[in-house]
Amino acid sequence: MRLLLGALLCFAIAAAVGIGSTWYAVSQGVSLGALTIGAWSARPKIGTAEIDPYARAEIERRGELPLALGDGIAFVAQTDDAGRPLDGRCDVTLKGTTPQARFFTLTLYDRRGQLVGNIVNRYGFTSEELLRKADGTFDVTVAPRAQPGNWLPTGGIERYSLVLRLYDTPVGIASKAGKETPMPSVSMGRCQ
Repeated sequence: MRLLLGALLCFAIAAAVGIGSTWYAVSQGVSLGALTIGAWSARPKIGTAEIDPYARAEIERRGELPLALGDGIAFVAQTDDAGRPLDGRCDVTLKGTTPQARFFTLTLYDRRGQLVGNIVNRYGFTSEELLRKADGTFDVTVAPRAQPGNWLPTGGIERYSLVLRLYDTPVGIASKAGKETPMPSVSMGRCQ
């Protein structure tokens, strides 16, 4: 009887640890095989047959349709380059350029993956809309108050993420982290 109770207890503990670690990996977006460049992180294998089981469970749970590797890649920034979480009450500036791509989008999402509501109905930029400098670089300000130039309103939400989707791009599995892939810098400025 004692052996049976011990075996049942061990089984219950193993099941709790297994289910708990799987839930954590799926809900927190554990990135196996991630490509990280500055504040930006992407999972190039997410749209392939080589997708890891945690990423598969995460996209099925959210009901997303990931980009296939041949179509493009999505980079996500949830922190600035110094590692501070993006705060919608602060001014955040993206500066620089993007990797080579036929088309890209930059979109602002809340932590649940929903577009951030605002009175101007501005949720992001496309490569065709973005105002650029003469040298091809750009500045985008993500802030709660209106700003001149490329401005994305945060609505003052506490936390958000930026998603940069590159379509028809050579960036992917073969890329070395940050060596040949230019990504915009992400820096946090003043807060309300």
